[in-house]
Amino acid sequence: MIRASFIVVCLTLLATPLAAAPLVGRASVTDGDTLDIRGERIRLHGVDAPESAQLCQDKDGTTYRCGQKAALALSDKIGTANVSCEGKDIDRYQRTVAVCSMNGEDLNAWLVREGHAMAYRQYGTDYIAEEDKARAAKRGLWAGIFTPPWDWRKGKRDENSSARPPLNNASQESADGQGCQIKGNINRKGDRIYHLPGSRDYERTVLNLAAGERWFCSEAEATRAGWRPPGR
Repeated sequence: MIRASFIVVCLTLLATPLAAAPLVGRASVTDGDTLDIRGERIRLHGVDAPESAQLCQDKDGTTYRCGQKAALALSDKIGTANVSCEGKDIDRYQRTVAVCSMNGEDLNAWLVREGHAMAYRQYGTDYIAEEDKARAAKRGLWAGIFTPPWDWRKGKRDENSSARPPLNNASQESADGQGCQIKGNINRKGDRIYHLPGSRDYERTVLNLAAGERWFCSEAEATRAGWRPPGR
């Protein structure tokens, strides 16, 4: 009987997957809800930040790149500190879905509480309380007008959130309709190279905004800023 019980316990242990150790290291910010740690792409669980090219309006009605602002805020928050990510799932893009923390602080919760992201109710209710606090205090996105990221990805826009930003002499092409989808990457040699949607390296190019990489709305804008196309 004892031997049979021992076998049952062993089989149970073999059938139970061991919890993966947290992924810990320096993190680069890909966008407002995605990190990269040592080449591992991490999608923050339970939150949804505006897309990199998404436009919102602040309390004064001025249009700004809210997705870029969320990414920069997260990058500034992390700085050079180590981040620890507890994996919860793998999404359809093969990214690890995780709750990430820095010095014991839940970064997912921080993003929502500061109004840089929304609680992603489709995938959990973990951060609804933080969203309620941000909305009540009119922090971040809640200070103005915006389209929820999940609606924006479906092509939904309201007349306010889709308004174009004011033009200046440095970026007259911001209104050319390309949606600021060009990736301005800096390679290991320090070369500034831009990648167009659909090009060979576009999908695998991950921008590190904290390192000076950026989005462009047109090739002319990228060229003026000192970036060049690949292969030159």
